[in-house]
Amino acid sequence: MTLLDLAGSRWEGQAELWLDPAGDQAQRCPCTMRIETDAVVYTWSHEGRPQTGRLSLREGGADFTDTWHSPTAMRCTGAPAPWCLVDALGTYAAGGEDWGWRIMLSLRPTGELVLQMVNVAPWGEEGRAVRMVCRR
Repeated sequence: MTLLDLAGSRWEGQAELWLDPAGDQAQRCPCTMRIETDAVVYTWSHEGRPQTGRLSLREGGADFTDTWHSPTAMRCTGAPAPWCLVDALGTYAAGGEDWGWRIMLSLRPTGELVLQMVNVAPWGEEGRAVRMVCRR
């Protein structure tokens, strides 16, 4: 299965957002995903405010925007994705250091489409940030 095989599909489910430093407490909300031939488009909400995001695929990577996380496009490089449909890595500055932002899209054998986003600390540790689990 490739992302192109899912083009034109629409998905609904639940999003989780982790803001606590330990990554133990998730805020939950409904979410949607739409797969286009060259993008993954999604909706979610934070504190009752609607949010939208887009991962626009291009040769060698993707451009990521999200009204809450990254309103200015983050240029991401593509990573080999043997276990998922999309694996993209970008960087952003926080606290005077460069951090990573990894986005992965996977299709579970049970049929759920999962969009995950993790922060990558300057020392390499990954911490969960977002997970959207959707069904057609």
